Amino acid sequence: MSRYGIENKLTEYMDCLSEIGADDKGGVTRLLYSDAWKAAQEKVKSIMCDIGMTSEYDAVGNLYGRVTGTENGNETIVVGSHIDTVKNGGKYDGQFGIVTGLVAIEYLYKTLGAPKKNLEVLSISEEEGSRFPCTFWGVKNVLGIAQPEIAKNLVDADGIRFEDAMLNSGFNFMPSNYEKRTDIKNYIEIHIEQGGVLERENKSIGVVTAIVGQRRFNVSVVGQANHAGTTPMGYRKDAVYVTSKMVSAIVDKAKSYGDPMVATIGKIEVSPNAVNVVPGKVNFTVDMRHTDLDTLEEFTEFAKKEMKKIADETDVELTVDMYMSEIPVPMDAGLVNMIIETCEQNNLEFKVMHSGAGHDAQLMAQHYPSAMFFVPSVNGISHNPLEFTETKDLVVGVEAVIDVLKRLAY
Repeated sequence: MSRYGIENKLTEYMDCLSEIGADDKGGVTRLLYSDAWKAAQEKVKSIMCDIGMTSEYDAVGNLYGRVTGTENGNETIVVGSHIDTVKNGGKYDGQFGIVTGLVAIEYLYKTLGAPKKNLEVLSISEEEGSRFPCTFWGVKNVLGIAQPEIAKNLVDADGIRFEDAMLNSGFNFMPSNYEKRTDIKNYIEIHIEQGGVLERENKSIGVVTAIVGQRRFNVSVVGQANHAGTTPMGYRKDAVYVTSKMVSAIVDKAKSYGDPMVATIGKIEVSPNAVNVVPGKVNFTVDMRHTDLDTLEEFTEFAKKEMKKIADETDVELTVDMYMSEIPVPMDAGLVNMIIETCEQNNLEFKVMHSGAGHDAQLMAQHYPSAMFFVPSVNGISHNPLEFTETKDLVVGVEAVIDVLKRLAY
C-alpha cells in the first residue's frame, strides 16, 4: 500500500503519456522532434501547469517545470529523465523518471506547501540517439557542452536533416553565449533497472553508486575470399575463423575479470556471406564497460594487443577504430548515503549497485552532485514493448524520491 497515496496519480500520468507515440506493435515510438515527441512534451507541460509549476522550454526542446522556493531561490533541486524512446520501445524507460518528478513534487507542494529551495522537473529532449546518430543531445545542451556543428547536418533514416527536424518542431540551437546553470544544487534521476538483478534478488530499490565507463570499437578483419572446396585449410585466410579467435579471447578475458567488467561483440557482418566461399572480410563491434577507469583502460589495451597478435599470426589485415570513450562516473557520496538512510528508515529492501547502462545522470554528475535510483524490471527486459515494472515497485521508487526531495528542499 502506498505510504503517500500517490498510486492513482502515478498510474494516471503513466497511462496518458504512454498513449502518445503508441505504435501498432504494442510499443511506444517517440523519436526526437517527431510529432509524437512534441505531443508528449506538450502533455508534460500541461501537467506541470495543472500542478502549479511555471514551465518553459529551452532553445532545443528541453522542458522545465518549477515550484519556486521561499528561502533559497538561487538553489534548485532537479528531478529529470528523457522523454524520447527507442523505436518500438517500452513505456517505462525515461518516461517513468519524468512522471516521478511530477508526482513527487505535486505531492510535496500540495501537502507541505512551497519548498525552501526550488524544485524542478526536467523533461530532457533526447538521450537515446534513436533518430539521429547522436546521444545525450538534451542534457549536453543543459550543460552547454553540445556541439551544434556536428549535429547540424546529421540525417535520419528518411534523409531528414537534424536542423530541419528541429526547426520544424519550433526549436533552434542554443544561443552561442549560453552558459550552464549555476543554480542547480542536486540532480536526481530514477529509472527502471533495464536488467534483472533487483528482481532476482527481490530488492525494491537499487541505489546507484556509479555509472560504467564505455569503450566501443568498430573492427575490420580482412583475409582472402576463396573457394570453399578447392582451398586447403593451410592456405586459407579465413576472416571468420580469425574473428572467432579474437572474440573468444576478449570474452574469456572479460569473464576472468569478473563483475562489473562486461564485453560484448554485438554486431558481425561477414563478406561475401556465402555458404561455399571462404569468408574474406568480417566487420564486428566490441562494447566494453567497467566502473573503474584504470581497469577499463587496462582491458582496452589487452583487447587491442590481442587482436593485433592474432591478426599477425594469421596474416590478415586488421583495423580497429574506437568511436566511443566514456569515462566511469561516480554518483555523489553524500546523496548516495542519504538514499541508503531513507531506504533503511522505511524498511525497504535495497541493493547498492552500479549502472551498466548509460543515463543522463552520467553527464549531469560531472557538473552537479547527482544521484540515481533503480526500480526492478520484470525479466530484465527493456527497449521492448514487453518492458514492465510492477506498479507496487514504481510506487516504492516514487516515495523514496519524495523522501529525498523532502530532505533536500524542505
